Amino acid sequence: MIYAHILAGGSGHRMGNVPMPKQFLDLKGKPVIIHTLEKFIINKNFDKIIVSFSSSWLDFGQALIKKYISDPRIVVIEGGKERNDTLIQAVNYLADNIGLSDEDIIVTHDAVRPFITTRIIDDNISALREYDAVDTVIPATDTIVVGAKNEIDNIPNRSLMYQGQTPQSFKIKTLKDSYSQLTDEQKRTLTDGCKICVYAGIKVGLVRGETSNIKITTPVDLRIAGALIQER
Repeated sequence: MIYAHILAGGSGHRMGNVPMPKQFLDLKGKPVIIHTLEKFIINKNFDKIIVSFSSSWLDFGQALIKKYISDPRIVVIEGGKERNDTLIQAVNYLADNIGLSDEDIIVTHDAVRPFITTRIIDDNISALREYDAVDTVIPATDTIVVGAKNEIDNIPNRSLMYQGQTPQSFKIKTLKDSYSQLTDEQKRTLTDGCKICVYAGIKVGLVRGETSNIKITTPVDLRIAGALIQER
C-alpha cells in the first residue's frame, strides 16, 4: 500500500500577526493546504491520504477540507507536539487501523509546500524500490558557512551540500523500527524524518526537488507564492 501524509500541525509564528496558522491562510482564493492537497488527490497511487492537524485546529481543518475536497481516501487525525511525533502518530494510526506489510510506503509532505509536482511525488515512490528512505533536495546555491558565537568554524564544499525540501518518503516498517531504536537524547535532536533513519544507520537516497517547491513560512513567501500562481 502507498500512503501520503500531509503534516499540517505547525503554528506559523514566523508569519507574523495573522489570525490562524499559515496552512489555513488564503492563497489566491483557496487556503494553502487545499492547494497542496489537490496535488496529492490527483495521484491515483495513494490508497490513503492522512492529514495531521494540531488538536486546537483539528475540527477547523477537517471542516475546511470537507468544504473544498471530496475524496474518501482522506483521513484527518490529530498530530503530536513536535514534527516527528506527528509523523510517528500517523504511522501508528496505519498500524492500528489498517496493519502494515513490508511493502507499505509513506510519502510525507509539508502542508505549506503547495507547489509540489507530480514528478517529485512519483520520483519519491520510485526511489523507494532501491532505498528504505528518500529525501527531496536541491543543490545549495550559496556558500554554506558553519559557525558559532559570530565566528566561522568551517566552510564545507558547496558541491556536497543540499537544501532539504519535502516530500520525505519511507518504507513504513523501516521508519517505525528505526524510531524505536533511538535514545531519548537522539529524539530530542531530531529535525526531520530522514534523520531518524540516519541515526539508525539506514541509507537515505536523494530525489531531485525543484526551486519552485517553496515552503511558505513568512509573509514574503506568501507573496511569492501568490505571484507563482498568478504566473501559472
